Amino acid sequence: MPMLNSYSIHGQSLSTNAVITDSNTSYKLEHQANVEHKTNKAAIYKQGLLPHFMNLCLWVAALFTAVILLMLPAQAETASAVQTPTSSQPTNTVAITSDVASTPGHTLANQNEQSLTSPAALNNAATLAEVSTDSNALDPIQQFVAGDFSKRQTMLNHWPGSVESLDTLVELISNDRLYQGNNGQTYLLNAEDQLFTYPDKKETADWPSDLSQVTLTSTLRSALIFGQAKVKLASEDPTQRLKAVDILSDNIDQVDPTLISAAATNESNKKVLSALSALQARIDFKNGNTATKIEALNQLADSDSPQVLVDIESALTTENLNPALKSALTSAQSSVANRIKVSTWTGHLFIGMSTASILLLAALGLAITFGLLGVINMAHGELIMIGAYSTYVVQNLFQAYLPGMAGWYLVAAIPVAFLVSAIIGMIIERVVIRPLYGRELETLLATFGVSLILMQLVRMIFGAQNVEVSNVDWLSGAYQVSASLVLPYNRIAIIGFTVIVLALLIYLLNKTRFGLFVRAVTQNRQMARAVGIRSARIDMLAFGLGSGLAGLAGCALAQVGNVGPDLGQTYIIDAFLVVVVGGVGQVWGAVLASLGLGISGTVLEIGIGAVMAKIVLLVLVILFIQKRPQGLFALKGRFVD
Repeated sequence: MPMLNSYSIHGQSLSTNAVITDSNTSYKLEHQANVEHKTNKAAIYKQGLLPHFMNLCLWVAALFTAVILLMLPAQAETASAVQTPTSSQPTNTVAITSDVASTPGHTLANQNEQSLTSPAALNNAATLAEVSTDSNALDPIQQFVAGDFSKRQTMLNHWPGSVESLDTLVELISNDRLYQGNNGQTYLLNAEDQLFTYPDKKETADWPSDLSQVTLTSTLRSALIFGQAKVKLASEDPTQRLKAVDILSDNIDQVDPTLISAAATNESNKKVLSALSALQARIDFKNGNTATKIEALNQLADSDSPQVLVDIESALTTENLNPALKSALTSAQSSVANRIKVSTWTGHLFIGMSTASILLLAALGLAITFGLLGVINMAHGELIMIGAYSTYVVQNLFQAYLPGMAGWYLVAAIPVAFLVSAIIGMIIERVVIRPLYGRELETLLATFGVSLILMQLVRMIFGAQNVEVSNVDWLSGAYQVSASLVLPYNRIAIIGFTVIVLALLIYLLNKTRFGLFVRAVTQNRQMARAVGIRSARIDMLAFGLGSGLAGLAGCALAQVGNVGPDLGQTYIIDAFLVVVVGGVGQVWGAVLASLGLGISGTVLEIGIGAVMAKIVLLVLVILFIQKRPQGLFALKGRFVD
């Protein structure tokens, strides 16, 4: 008789209908079915084991990250030491001022008895020989501290060291950090009242009984200013020569015109030569006759310097002006004012673009997670904060273990910030968000709770106060476009960094297999599952990618602002606005929305203030969403809802 063997494997029915006429045939069929059954059981076992293994790996990585974070504060304390500054901290905004220049009479003319106007009075051969002899044993700063008034004055006007050493002296004196001990020894005192020897910069507990701060009289301070200008003017670096011209411009009443003429004769750099010519024109305008002043005004009309505008406006207040001179003054005033206005608005646009870059970095990750998963991740701001603190930790590690490469910590901090934020993001997706898919309100509340937990953990590990993340040397300073427009290097770098990240993200989403899977799951999750895409794994990796992008935003923010536990709260609302206005899951929409919100917000702040600007932006966004709920770019695909 026919025999019916039925096997049920993983929800699927396997039926075998066979007519058994022979016992050997029956045995072969049963053996084949048993082999297939064991094979399917092994496959099921592997499918169930793999997620557990991935969970275990994520938890181990998270534990390792937490241990590192807990150990680093103690390690960073052992690395604290005073470093001799070589350059001042750069500004984080564009330097645009229209009321910078000093008023007539507010100079060092009455304080400087021996300046660049009388260099012959400072050429004491005997004192110079003494300085040269001392230089064999001490560096210039030590010589300056050990010297008396006459020797210090001679050194400042004929500095025996490098431009950098003189800049260091200026900064140490300006910050009240330079001290003199017994027998003229040199010491440095930091803000924590720790005393260090110089030049080896080793902390000492043996405080001299007569420790005194190195201060300057008005004469020495004037000599310091012009000595610094002279050394920079003789430098081979055009940037240093431009700084010298700036110093002389700030103290124009004391400048010897012959010095400017000699420097212009030997100058080959066009930018420095233009600055020297403008300085000479200002001197001619102040000291020349009527014809000379008119000729100088014709040249100064092409300037956008606020100092030039102040000089012209001051001259216009003079009574009984020559009609030709008054006409030239009025024309030059209008030209300079218009140029300053153009530079000012160019600077505002640059600030808006840098702000837009930061917003875009903060919103790119949110656009991916919100567009793919439909999750309102209120912890996204804290992932930005984690990226910033990761940068701080890497900085401390480099200072403690690689002091010679401390200036390159930012290169290592970028991948570290991405990985730490990505790992924490994947853990959040696995543990908190995955059980709540399809329940938007519960997800919002859960991620808000996660954000509070992360903020409190950071306060416990690093403290409630802001931490300091220093700018690297190669991002310090600024590019001076004109006299009234200065663009900080760190903000230029952020704009370039954002462009690179955006290009890599577009390539990842459009040219790789992973990007294809992400787009497929975003457009139609059910169909993606039907063709074999493991949507759960794509969800986790995409959430990790978005979290890593938030970490990169935190790394960039650490270079332009304060790093504290509340850092993410500042940008989370603006990031959501960018995503909503640009369109859910749309990268190019996020780009346009960030540019619009960043630049318009900066312009509105100038006119109506920061608070009112934020209110106006929110109202405009609400009106835009009512008109176009899908944002600038609508998501395309079947069943995108």
